[in-house]
Amino acid sequence: MIRGITNGDDAVLVGENFIGANDGVGAWAQKPRGHAALWSRLILHFWALEVERDSSVTSKILTSAEPDPVRYLQKAYEHTKEATSPPNEWNGTTTACAALLHYASEASSPKPMLYVTNLGDSQVMVVRPRDKKLIYKTTEQWHWFDCPRQLGTNSPDTPCSNAVMDKVKVEEGDVVLAMSDGVVDNLWEHEVIQNVHDSVQNWEAGKGGESLGDRTWGSGGGMLYVAKELVKASRLIAEDPYAESPFMERAVEEGLAMEGGTAILPLLYVTSVLTCG
Repeated sequence: MIRGITNGDDAVLVGENFIGANDGVGAWAQKPRGHAALWSRLILHFWALEVERDSSVTSKILTSAEPDPVRYLQKAYEHTKEATSPPNEWNGTTTACAALLHYASEASSPKPMLYVTNLGDSQVMVVRPRDKKLIYKTTEQWHWFDCPRQLGTNSPDTPCSNAVMDKVKVEEGDVVLAMSDGVVDNLWEHEVIQNVHDSVQNWEAGKGGESLGDRTWGSGGGMLYVAKELVKASRLIAEDPYAESPFMERAVEEGLAMEGGTAILPLLYVTSVLTCG
């Protein structure tokens, strides 16, 4: 079975310690044998499989081995090219971003470490709601305005050459977001942070729906509530032709006259860093 979920041309996936969001380039729908949704889903699927295959080495606390998400993505890219080649040819391109939760040994005590990989203009963001603070976010990669780096048909980009991987120290209660540009083009950074902070507080106060258990730090189903609130806020801007937005600001900087947000479907997955045992 193919891992992940397809939404339009995009794909999201969540595993035990791995989340990702790939943004398929919708223009391929107008091309012969264009199928961006297949490309975004397959790359995420094979990426997750590579993570799982290497977990026997990288999950042991006493080993000195480190995960290599860029190498995993390179293999996923190669598998996807093979799967979409003749006689089953399908064309498409997609951005790729994901976060892999691992650990770093400090003074014989393992500490949570996030391995974040990005290629294109989707985004991984780490927010600390209790401090209303941004811990980390990926940097967008563009060839030119509104043309991100992307993997697939006729693209010069490859994971080994262009993907960026950062290691981010995280703490229990931090919130990790993997988002398409449908979120980051419509909401400013401070709006995302405020939205996450407010949603986590509301959830801990008993609001936002039924809980599956303890509500601390958004556990017990709270991350679904956080995600829904962010999507709701993104769509409000996307549907307002007079709203100010990050996408509008960048367009104006490029000399383009436009107002409002972008009507791209917002896609994200949200998870919280929690300890076990």
